[in-house]
Amino acid sequence: QVQLVESGGGSVHAGGSLGLSCTSSGTTYSSYCMGWFRQAPGKEREGVAIIFPGGGQVYYGDSVKGRFTSSRDKANDTLSLSMSSLKPEDTAMYYCAAAHSWSCGLKPENFNYWGQGTQVTVSS
Repeated sequence: QVQLVESGGGSVHAGGSLGLSCTSSGTTYSSYCMGWFRQAPGKEREGVAIIFPGGGQVYYGDSVKGRFTSSRDKANDTLSLSMSSLKPEDTAMYYCAAAHSWSCGLKPENFNYWGQGTQVTVSS
């Protein structure tokens, strides 16, 4: 069982930057695919970024490419998401998720474990 806790987020004006972090209860760095997803009110959950075990491969959703960067820290077994050039349409609840390595993909159904989420609000 993997338990995930997100931190960071908050409110920012358009064009600003924010960072999110995710810590896990177990050892996930070498075994699990990790991902960031977001869900705005009335919309489906959307894949933001996924990062393979070991952190060697990272894939981003089209809407965030070039603006968001995700990475994994082996020493602390944490996942981070750096967000820049934020837009009002980035406003959503952001979730950290973990999946078994063979299930890595940008779709929510690929992931087995989820954090509680952290709110990101971007004002115009």
